[in-house]
Amino acid sequence: MNIILLGPPGAGKGTQAQRLEQARGMVQLSTGDMLRHAVAAGTPIGLKAKAVMDAGELVSDAIVSALIGERLDGSAGNGAIFDGFPRTQHQAEALDLLLADRGRKLDYVIELQVDEEALVDRITGRFSCAKCGVGYHDKFKLPRVEGTCDACGAHEFKRRPDDNETTVRTRMAEYRAKTAPILPYYEERGLVRRIDGMASVEEVARQIDAVLDGEGAQQPGEGRSLQL
Repeated sequence: MNIILLGPPGAGKGTQAQRLEQARGMVQLSTGDMLRHAVAAGTPIGLKAKAVMDAGELVSDAIVSALIGERLDGSAGNGAIFDGFPRTQHQAEALDLLLADRGRKLDYVIELQVDEEALVDRITGRFSCAKCGVGYHDKFKLPRVEGTCDACGAHEFKRRPDDNETTVRTRMAEYRAKTAPILPYYEERGLVRRIDGMASVEEVARQIDAVLDGEGAQQPGEGRSLQL
């Protein structure tokens, strides 16, 4: 099973990808993570990527495709979850070739649909314990005792500097721009499934499992519109 997970930052892609890795043995292929790992490891492809990035240029599709090909050959036997690639139709076509060369195919493109205003509230309200990292939220999950972490008892908390409204809305605009070109390509092939990304983690997981197991999967265009 090979899938693409789509959704703006904060939609919960990372959480769901981790669950799929644990529950189904799939491998999350995040281009950003793969590039950082390859550069740190000093692999031939990593050295090429480092030279390009050091020159202030964008890493080419060829380098990204080579990284993905390596991972598909090495550790994605039970399926892959593509995150951050493809972002253009050219990249989508390149991914089709990568998979076909290995006797694989893309099964689904799953978009976690969100409401922009609700997602802004979700992200800007996040904070965590500065000591143990347990997460909290201004509206949805406050510590049981004000100013004290439920898990470790520490009294210091922190917020990510980019968890602010301006940054969140900018990221959502970037997501729209990067995702719009590839959705029609996959919709024509009947691969797109849309689920409610604003539901609980458990409910989102249930919806994803229903898609992967072929149980009442939502067809393209069904459900509420993406409010971005």
